[in-house]
Amino acid sequence: MDNAKPNKDGLPSESEVARYLRNHPGFFLNNEDILAELKLAHASGKAVSLLERQVELLRERNMDMRTRLNNLLENAQNNDVIFQRSRELILALLEARRPEELNNILCRRLVADFEKIDYASLILFGDPSRMGSSQLRVVSPETAQENIGALLRGKAVCGVLRGEELSFLFGKHADHIGSAALVPVCPGTGQGVLAIASKDPQHFKSSMGTLFIDFIVEVLNRTLPRLMKGPYSAG
Repeated sequence: MDNAKPNKDGLPSESEVARYLRNHPGFFLNNEDILAELKLAHASGKAVSLLERQVELLRERNMDMRTRLNNLLENAQNNDVIFQRSRELILALLEARRPEELNNILCRRLVADFEKIDYASLILFGDPSRMGSSQLRVVSPETAQENIGALLRGKAVCGVLRGEELSFLFGKHADHIGSAALVPVCPGTGQGVLAIASKDPQHFKSSMGTLFIDFIVEVLNRTLPRLMKGPYSAG
């Protein structure tokens, strides 16, 4: 309901005029002379015609839509690149013949092929004494719980980690890391984590998706048991 009081001079109020124009959008088509006489204040202080203002608004909206479209295209292109590189990485992992080879392929290609991933680390939880001279990093579940227990939530964790957590995951590189992501690895009866990190503190955020790294971990979960042949257990 319009509660606007009528003007003392008997003319319709602004709200009444506005309502009339909304209900009659073709008004100016039949009254082009009025349209040409209307003036609007511009941000610069200069008065412009209604037509000029409409053209300006359309131009601004067009620029906004163009920016959105460019962002969509850029995201699509980035996703295509990530998909292709993920595919190449997975094929390489499937060709690994030893766990050490798989670990080397995984960490090397994550850093070399994926933008903003500067460090990568695969850690399995089990009995280190059963690994012999293997270069694959295995720590006891107790050691993992002591150092990164707060991160072991059964799902991916992204963001800025504490110094002691980074030291455990990335060793001597910890001081150069700005943000990281941690994804649980569960190959058979064992457990572990895949950690990736960036020098950029803003790269890995709690709101980001982990679809591609989750997919890679699924491949690890199916590939590692075949290569490990049971040399470690969860405890």
